[in-house]
Amino acid sequence: MARRSISIDEKIERQKQVVYASKEKYDTALAELDRLLQKRKELEGKELLEAFTRSSKSLDEVLKFMQDDSEDDE
Repeated sequence: MARRSISIDEKIERQKQVVYASKEKYDTALAELDRLLQKRKELEGKELLEAFTRSSKSLDEVLKFMQDDSEDDE
């Protein structure tokens, strides 16, 4: 039984489908990553606000501390 030769156009179309499916899967995974990163940022913000609320420091003191800390990173 002879094998049917697949034309280059058919191979291209099949590969396009593979690429499209992979891109869709990648886009879905990327959206989930973005959602999780945003959620983490929200949780960190809530934690920071709670820590500030419990703190005896003023807003100016906290902001100065954070600015001084970020200048040390440079």
